[in-house]
Amino acid sequence: MIDVLLVDDQQLLRHSLAIIINAAPDMTVVGEAGDGSEAVTLARQLRPDVVLMDIRMPGQDGIVTTRQISQELTGTRVLVLTMFELDEYVYGALRAGASGFLLKDTNPDDLLAMVRRTHAGESLFAPAILTRLVEHYLATPRHQPPRPDGLTQREAEILTHIGRGLSNDEIATALTISVKTVKTHISRLLSKLAARDRAQLVIAAYELGLVTPRN
Repeated sequence: MIDVLLVDDQQLLRHSLAIIINAAPDMTVVGEAGDGSEAVTLARQLRPDVVLMDIRMPGQDGIVTTRQISQELTGTRVLVLTMFELDEYVYGALRAGASGFLLKDTNPDDLLAMVRRTHAGESLFAPAILTRLVEHYLATPRHQPPRPDGLTQREAEILTHIGRGLSNDEIATALTISVKTVKTHISRLLSKLAARDRAQLVIAAYELGLVTPRN
């Protein structure tokens, strides 16, 4: 059973999400919070598998809350809910440790699928949000650090595809290798780059200059 904590300042939305999630046979809502501080307290008490986190809340926002939960509870993954794909807080939440992002108008079946995949360790980005991340990097001057010495050519290729938003199956097809091999390389990338999850590998792909407007 996947334990889910709902965090949103809109009670009606929390109620709607709870109905959808509790109707699924493999997950349950273990708690609800209306602000960031309450969310941290409940997360410490309940230790949920997945937190559905609103990014814009009065008081302590979703970025600070995501950072606290991600740092303190390594077994808990945060899936951020945002109203707009151009939300300026998306990048901040990603850096804070969020494992994925979805829009609040996501249909119920996709929502449940994303909760399951987040719990399984995958990182998820609504296509429009991935586009937003690209735009952020295009608009923000930054220093590109050199590629880590221990990163092989194949690992760099896979990291590039991860940065472009490809799934494991799509990477395997693109590189003509097995999905099992892709997963092995991703495990090594996580270790070498000291990344918490796939979402942080997306950050690394951009920061290392492996994904640019030209490719």
